[in-house]
Amino acid sequence: MSDKAYTVEIVTPRKVLYSGQAVSFTAPGELGSFQVLRDHAPLLAAIEIGELKLREPSGSEILYATGGGFVEVLANRVVVLAESAERSDQIDIRRAERARERAGERLKSRREEIDFERAKSSLLRALNRIRIAGGGAA
Repeated sequence: MSDKAYTVEIVTPRKVLYSGQAVSFTAPGELGSFQVLRDHAPLLAAIEIGELKLREPSGSEILYATGGGFVEVLANRVVVLAESAERSDQIDIRRAERARERAGERLKSRREEIDFERAKSSLLRALNRIRIAGGGAA
């Protein structure tokens, strides 16, 4: 194990997505993206829809699309409690594109029964998933 490594866990309500060592971790904080390296000061931060990126001691980089949540950094341990997260190589691009289309249609409809904030959030999550999966600029 690298002397610059620390523990990272990425957890959703459904399962633990990642539990291992990293030498770098980047998250989309609500006040701007931030990076965590070994010996980072304690931190509790809200994250928004965006990209979680971690670099393992081997040098491999893993990307996740997240739908928001919280990150805690304490004693060389990072815990992500994500509302949703998907590893980039496991994102179903067709499903994300269908979700983008549905959300776009709801936003265009202007019907009173549509929850526009929810539709907007769905659209942003779908666009994020497509971008992180490498399915284009979205």
